[in-house]
Amino acid sequence: MGLGPGPLLGGGGEALPAPCPPPCDGGADGGRAGPDGGGRVGRAGRAAAAAAGPGGDRRGGRGAAAAAGGAVSAGPSLPGVSPGGGSAHPAALPRRDELLSSGFWEESAGAVRAPPCSAGRPWHCVCYGLGRFGTCPAARHQLAFLLLLLDLLAVPPDRCSVFDPAFSELEVAALGELGLRLLPENEEGKHRVQEGPTLFYMVHCGKALYNNLLWRNWSPAALSDIVIIGNSFKGMEERVLSRILERDYSYIAKVLKGTEEVALPAHPRYTDTFNDTSVHWFPPHKLEQLSAEVWEFLEEPTYQECEDLEIIRKGDEGNGRSPMAAQS
Repeated sequence: MGLGPGPLLGGGGEALPAPCPPPCDGGADGGRAGPDGGGRVGRAGRAAAAAAGPGGDRRGGRGAAAAAGGAVSAGPSLPGVSPGGGSAHPAALPRRDELLSSGFWEESAGAVRAPPCSAGRPWHCVCYGLGRFGTCPAARHQLAFLLLLLDLLAVPPDRCSVFDPAFSELEVAALGELGLRLLPENEEGKHRVQEGPTLFYMVHCGKALYNNLLWRNWSPAALSDIVIIGNSFKGMEERVLSRILERDYSYIAKVLKGTEEVALPAHPRYTDTFNDTSVHWFPPHKLEQLSAEVWEFLEEPTYQECEDLEIIRKGDEGNGRSPMAAQS
């Protein structure tokens, strides 16, 4: 689907005032990931178990797409998924179908913007902090939303990289069955954009993760190729004392004047799932208005004075590596 610089389907909503909920069961920012208690079963069985969640269908690969409520229409067929996108597992239907039938997806898709220089260039996607979707309904809805986004932007699953140090072995298997690519290690958000326009899907991640991403891509050329779906930068500016924001999250503070932001619409069914979530992009004409001094400072963030660091550092959770990547 071709993308222009404007909205795709409709307008966004007003900023959502509710605070971000804690992760359901660990997650990239919660630091409470529990050990994987799953048995040693086949890969397809592990994927089905993770996708279906506790008490779900654990028979073979029939539930591989249950976490997302069915596969997106683009891309290869998956175990238990028909070429048209339907799933043989009844539990797979509510997640994706709820997003579509509620009207939330249609309104939210209208907030997605393409970088002005992206015309004719293939998109890529990076997802951080998805959380324990095998046990958390909110995380399953977030996964379903991600797959709908990939379909909308014509991003094949193998061009979407995913990482959360809290993923269990079952959840890693389920993501692999969906065709998504597991990052080999914890990047701490320091992912350099090199292959064209990139969507970063980072719902309810810690401020340090956004700050690290901006630092790694701190140039007008790189930032103008980035779209971030995650916690509202305007909300951070309003809630965090300016001296703290400038000291601990200086790249967020510096990019605020170069950012365009549209909030996802408020919806009573998804108050705890997508609250305080916005689409952010960085138009070249706004970045060019920032002073030259803004771009000269390139010191890597260390967070030595930060008292509430909301990120799992590399090596803090196990060895910081993705279970699937470690086996490959």
